[in-house]
Amino acid sequence: MSVLKHISLFFLLCLCSVSVLGQEIQIKKLDELVEPEDSVNLFTLEEYLQVVMANHPVVKQANLLPETAQQEIQLARGAFDPKLTGNWSAKNYKDTDYYDLFNTTLKVPLWFPVDPKISFDRNKGEYVNPQNYIAESENYRQITMGLSLPVGRGLFIDDRRAAVRQAESFVKINDAEKVKMINKVVLDALKAYWDWYFGYFEYKVVDQSLNISSEIYRRVKLDYEFGEVAVVDTVQAAITLQNRKTDLQAALIDFRKASLKLANYLWAENGIPLEVRDNVVPVLDVAFELPQESLDSLISYATENHPELLKLSAKGEQLEVSEKLAKENLKPRVDLNYNLINAPIDYDGDFVPLDVRNNYKFGVDVEFPLFLRKERAKLKQTKIKVEQNNFEQAYTKQQILNDVRGVYFELENGNQMLSLLRAAVGNYERLLEAEIFNLETGESDLFKINFQQDKLLESQIKLIKQYVLVEKAKAQLFYAAGNLNQLY
Repeated sequence: MSVLKHISLFFLLCLCSVSVLGQEIQIKKLDELVEPEDSVNLFTLEEYLQVVMANHPVVKQANLLPETAQQEIQLARGAFDPKLTGNWSAKNYKDTDYYDLFNTTLKVPLWFPVDPKISFDRNKGEYVNPQNYIAESENYRQITMGLSLPVGRGLFIDDRRAAVRQAESFVKINDAEKVKMINKVVLDALKAYWDWYFGYFEYKVVDQSLNISSEIYRRVKLDYEFGEVAVVDTVQAAITLQNRKTDLQAALIDFRKASLKLANYLWAENGIPLEVRDNVVPVLDVAFELPQESLDSLISYATENHPELLKLSAKGEQLEVSEKLAKENLKPRVDLNYNLINAPIDYDGDFVPLDVRNNYKFGVDVEFPLFLRKERAKLKQTKIKVEQNNFEQAYTKQQILNDVRGVYFELENGNQMLSLLRAAVGNYERLLEAEIFNLETGESDLFKINFQQDKLLESQIKLIKQYVLVEKAKAQLFYAAGNLNQLY
């Protein structure tokens, strides 16, 4: 019976050994590990950005800014619209027509401050003011055509022209603000995507580590049942398995939270927010590369095209217009008015030869504040604002250029760290494979296996995190330079 028992035990051990060795523990490379399954839908970065740019509410809001600026120009140009005015007044008392006065005037403001106008008057009555008197021989009707010309204040610039020029600069400000708003949305959206990306692939590597720990625990437990290992080894393997399960749950929570943040940037065309389904996953791109643009080209682009600098430049243009207007207002107002009476067209609509020395109305309007306190204060205020804007422009430019240099340096070093981390992951994979081989040959050290598995998991997560940091730094670099469209 003793011999048969030993023979039976031998065959049982052989069967168990075949069973154990038949389930080989495989350590997949990172690109193999994250190979997408058939049941999932891939959501690439390009597809994601297309949805963001097409439907995000802030992007749509930013796209309205240029139209707002165009309407501001339209509003300013309204000061140059032709105006047709008219008035009629009459008085009859005790069957006496005191007066019957009618006037209609068409004024056509021009960019150069010569405002032509044409008036038609019909005045009659027993007590018409002499200056409004029109002879009965002219059928009480009169045509006047003339113009007004400022030869002092308002000759080179006035409120109307200043408003149009400032509105044109406002278009530049709104265009820059549009770029700034969209850049900020895209930057935040990219960060959300890469956080989601990290959350998913962290979950995948932890899941592989859990599978390895589960298989190791099964083998150690089986070895204990056959008396090959001590009970403390099963406890240690069980603890490692429990830790992996905890890590997997934590990774799943982080991935779900990242999915919710990603959904903040996903909107349908009709303005309905979208959700990220569980079977939608990112794509691992192992070809992470530095941008082709050099640091000098990025600095040059930022100097000329950064939206903050463009806004300050346009604001400076507005302040220059305000300064010119303030200087113009220091001059006395001297307006000349000249009107031909019944020429070159008379009250019957017939053409009449011009004679500027006869049949005219002429006037001069003069106004000049004695102290000019309001005008001088306005000019001083404007000069202070110009100086403040220049200081802000210089400071902002230096800050932007330093940001570009700093992020570019961070990106270069981050890319170097990628190479080191790739090598580290490869080394830890080989070390763990060696320890698993020892396990399969019966020479395992559970402590070493757990240690190498921990190090592999840690290095894989670090590598994926470094991928994400490099991509975030690339986005931050072009954001600092002023235009993310260069990158995507």
